[in-house]
Amino acid sequence: MRIALVAPHATAISPQSPAEEGTGVVTLARTLGRLGHKVTVYARKDAPAQPRKQTLDPGVIVEHVPAGPPAPVPADQLKPHIREFSDYLAARWRRNPPDLAHAHFWLSGLAALAGARGRDVPVVQTFGAAAPDGQSERLRPGQKVRLGETLPGVRLKASLARNVLGVLARTSQEMQEVAAWGVPRTAISVVPWGVDTEQFVPEGPAARRNGRPRLLTVSHLGTPAEADPVVRALVEVPDAELVIAGGPRHAELDDNRAHRILAKLAAELGVADRVSFTGAVRMRDLPALLRSADLLVSQAWEEPHGTIALQAMACGTPVIGPPGGSYQDAVIDGTTGLLVPPGQPALLARRIRALLASPAQLQAFGVAAADRARARYSWDRVGEETVRAYERCLSAHVPGHAA
Repeated sequence: MRIALVAPHATAISPQSPAEEGTGVVTLARTLGRLGHKVTVYARKDAPAQPRKQTLDPGVIVEHVPAGPPAPVPADQLKPHIREFSDYLAARWRRNPPDLAHAHFWLSGLAALAGARGRDVPVVQTFGAAAPDGQSERLRPGQKVRLGETLPGVRLKASLARNVLGVLARTSQEMQEVAAWGVPRTAISVVPWGVDTEQFVPEGPAARRNGRPRLLTVSHLGTPAEADPVVRALVEVPDAELVIAGGPRHAELDDNRAHRILAKLAAELGVADRVSFTGAVRMRDLPALLRSADLLVSQAWEEPHGTIALQAMACGTPVIGPPGGSYQDAVIDGTTGLLVPPGQPALLARRIRALLASPAQLQAFGVAAADRARARYSWDRVGEETVRAYERCLSAHVPGHAA
């Protein structure tokens, strides 16, 4: 197939996120290329020196679309530039239409639909982390939200989901949410995000430790809420240390509001000597950091693809996460890690203590986690499932209709 991956943010690699979705789009493109497909990634030109076209692998290229300033722009601030982006797609596809366009992130879907209009280009959609007006795109379990009210733009996303040929949901929970928007279940495929099982492996160097049991949590530090419950749980996990990774560069942490709040909380709780902040972590340094941890602990519902959890699992590090979203699919409770509801730091602490007190079980969890990451979430398998989802959508496509 000739496949267009539409992702204006695909080359915007942020130092604040070791799990940047844009790099995953490029990895998906290369995976599809290895399967014999011709792939073009349409990404926004975000640096003056970027060429118009860049060949990644045989049959896999990135086209850097001039839409907006040639500088990084956060995904949730791309809206003013989407019209220019979609006009480029329309002109490009008028001359050389793909067999299928796969849009990543809701604004990309709007651009793809506009570019495909009247050109018989079927469009499928994957929703990402960013949502209209910077609001969360995902609903927490039990949260009651009427369309167009407390989550601005939900109605628009629902309309988009109903107008594309199909939706590739990243989790079973997302599939249920999309179905609730009126999308037929036959038009929804669950295809998870993948993990690089060659870079993230149990074997290899580990970051230096200081002799304490190590808990690791990864946070963008956009809000203290992601790490707050883990800091509180640390009070009841004697001798363990908590490493909070991510956010701005280490030298800029003091200017970050979430960092200041979390540091103050740790001091008030008497655990400041056991909490450390790394700041931004380079992708090449991430496997060693993950391997150094006894447990990856997350209490954030909003990690859209579960990428950090998958990377930790692939490194043989068990995961404690919330029972929802990507964690519910990736973590087998009691086998590769534990699922603990957020907002219960005492319960979280008990589960952590029990695991740390049982090195044999912790090791067994790590082995099972690595096996599951390799077997279920390798990019090769994700690529094959993506192609099957495309084929199901194309089998239902009526020529003459873009979506």
